[in-house]
Amino acid sequence: MKTNFPRSLQTAIIALVAVGLVALALSGYFNPVSSWFTRLTVEAQTWISTRYLAVVDFLTEPRDVATLRQRNTDLEAEVAQLQAQVIDLQQKVTETNILSALVDFARANPNYSYKAAAVIGRDPSPFLSYVIINIGSDQGILPGMPVVTDKGLVGRVDAVIAGAARVQLVTDSASAVNVKLQSSDTEAMLIGSVTGDLSLDMISQDATVTVGDVVLTSGLGGSYPPNLLVGQVISVRKLATELFQQASIQPSVDFNQLSFLMVITNFAPVDITPLVATPGP
Repeated sequence: MKTNFPRSLQTAIIALVAVGLVALALSGYFNPVSSWFTRLTVEAQTWISTRYLAVVDFLTEPRDVATLRQRNTDLEAEVAQLQAQVIDLQQKVTETNILSALVDFARANPNYSYKAAAVIGRDPSPFLSYVIINIGSDQGILPGMPVVTDKGLVGRVDAVIAGAARVQLVTDSASAVNVKLQSSDTEAMLIGSVTGDLSLDMISQDATVTVGDVVLTSGLGGSYPPNLLVGQVISVRKLATELFQQASIQPSVDFNQLSFLMVITNFAPVDITPLVATPGP
């Protein structure tokens, strides 16, 4: 038989149960259960979050890798372009400095007229020391004209065509230049070699030659104007059994780094060979 409780009684019972539960909770009786439930909830959330992130990474990783690869390719291309620009700027700065030094040299030596030229080639033979420059007869260049840089004597024009010329360097084995030692005005002959080394020959045994002496062109022989810097003495060889002293020279010009030169155009070489007496038979 069904028993009906008054609604007010049901409400009172529910209120008492609620108050009891609140009292038990406040007393700490539900703490173990609450901690267990909280830990279980956190672990479940962590597991779900980990699996979700793994799935997301799995789905997005190929796209990210492709994006990173493309970005890496773009950055490498940008770095290569910047490196090329840096090299180009460095070359332009070097060329500007060289041209500025040549201008300063020309201003400091106003007795001569100059034409600037760029080195566009070298003789491939290991036994010859020649360079090719980008000016020729169209620019008034003639065989025999001296060639210099701001550092000193380079050589002289050996052959000419309309738009280019060949320059024989003083290091060539067939080159011979009349020079003098600045400290003593002692005359000598500057000789090139197959190895590119420079040496002085025909130095009088009575002359005093010391390491560090500056060597200049003497102007004798008519091939070069006087007082062009050649280099410095780095060693001396003097034997009592020989007629002349010899010396090794460190050139003032770095012949391996020639890029821009100047041709002295208002010096006319004089061939005095017919006037030089030769011994009879």
